[in-house]
Amino acid sequence: MAAYCRVSTDSEEQINSYTAQKAYYTQKIEESPDWELAGIFADEGITGTSMKKRKEFNRMITACKRGGIDLILTKSLSRFARNTVDCLETVRMLKARGIGVIFEKENINTLTESSEFLITLFSGFAQAESESLSSNIQLGIRMAMKEGKVNFHYRSMLGYQRGADGKPEIVPEEAEVVRRIYRRYLEGCSEGQIQRELTQDGIATAKGVKAWSHQIVHNILTNEKYAGDALLQKTFTTDCISKKVKKNTGELPQYYIKDNHPAIIPRDIYQRVQEEMARRTSKRKILQKSGKTEQGKYSAKYALSERLVCGECGSPYKRCTWARNGVKRIVWRCVSRLEFGKKYCHNSPSMAEDKLHTAILTVLNRVVEASDGLQDELAETLRMVCTPEGDGNNLLELEHELEALTAQQNALLDQALANMEDLTIAEQLKTLLEEKQNLQTRIVAAKKEAANRINEDSRMAEYATYLEEHLSGFQQYDDGIVRQLVERITVVDAETIRLKFRYSDVEIEQTMC
Repeated sequence: MAAYCRVSTDSEEQINSYTAQKAYYTQKIEESPDWELAGIFADEGITGTSMKKRKEFNRMITACKRGGIDLILTKSLSRFARNTVDCLETVRMLKARGIGVIFEKENINTLTESSEFLITLFSGFAQAESESLSSNIQLGIRMAMKEGKVNFHYRSMLGYQRGADGKPEIVPEEAEVVRRIYRRYLEGCSEGQIQRELTQDGIATAKGVKAWSHQIVHNILTNEKYAGDALLQKTFTTDCISKKVKKNTGELPQYYIKDNHPAIIPRDIYQRVQEEMARRTSKRKILQKSGKTEQGKYSAKYALSERLVCGECGSPYKRCTWARNGVKRIVWRCVSRLEFGKKYCHNSPSMAEDKLHTAILTVLNRVVEASDGLQDELAETLRMVCTPEGDGNNLLELEHELEALTAQQNALLDQALANMEDLTIAEQLKTLLEEKQNLQTRIVAAKKEAANRINEDSRMAEYATYLEEHLSGFQQYDDGIVRQLVERITVVDAETIRLKFRYSDVEIEQTMC
């Protein structure tokens, strides 16, 4: 004879019930002369809607299958299982082996003929009770989200801990790791490269594990909480039985809370990472002949893979290794020429990597010396970005106009309530509402433009600072420098390349050495 007990929470009251159940069944079985105790199986703080995580329950079923148990005693159907399907399947399986289950509260012995009907009835009630309770809990959670209450998962959140006031506070050492991840991604590293760097350096994740995964890095890069904001209801549980968690793609409303807690990453840097991520995932394939889909793959290995293009056909260049007489040579070739020969591109040259690097380095140092006026143009561009037309007054004027329209609308509403039959007031209200909606659309557009301007301002300032930090020039070619400064490199001919710099219309040609 075995007994099964279960409580669904870890509260003190439930724990006392759990202990009392174990003591009760132990005494009851030992005092019966016809019963021999085969074990007390008890799950503490475990749900009854699923059997997967109920270790003791599964251990008891295994003992039944091995012939160690003849009869199971339990308090009620709801303690045994709240899932009707699981309950019936388990009872049928045990009954087929000659093993019965006695439910004390319902006075059911599964070895009797009428037991299955009663089990279906009572377990259906138990499942309905669970579904009702789950629905109420979910409703409470969603109401809290609507009110802007943010739940922080500190155990899986690198960089934050619960403060003395119960609110999130930044952990400086962990926050530096987060900043490093964002910085390295914007420098051109792939998520895999960042993962390997952190693992090699012995840096621990939020859970204290020193082995990073691609997914952990990706989650950090896409988590808006690092920018001080919180997006609520990203996922939802479909039902209390399967407990399947589904990504919210519009089934339920989402709530975005700005400036909810201290930010580790500035919002403009966070936004730049999202833009870069979208750019990488939207790349089109360059190997038209052999590629299976139109989707390309971002390469973080070489900066020139994305920037070096053919001046004749516009196709990207690809890094190749040539070997002749046992001597290897690194060159860059037009992809169109590699794939289709001279069918589309007739005269694109091969570019030796060492000469290409030297030419690029020469141009970069010319820029630092400001001999071509690039820095003057950059300063002018910065000035224009930082002092746009209207200087923010336009948005302020629109908001004042909206306040005035709202006041007019309220006054007209009072008049309409006082004189319900006056159709003129209703027509005025309709016109005023249209004006107000149009004004709100203009305000949204103005705010978006202002946010974009702040973003651009930040990028330009960062670019200018980078140039100022390298006034002494660059000693050797580096992919990181190219990613930071160069937007595109065009191969004009076998002797000439043309560099276009970021945030500038200036293009500089350089002869190959």
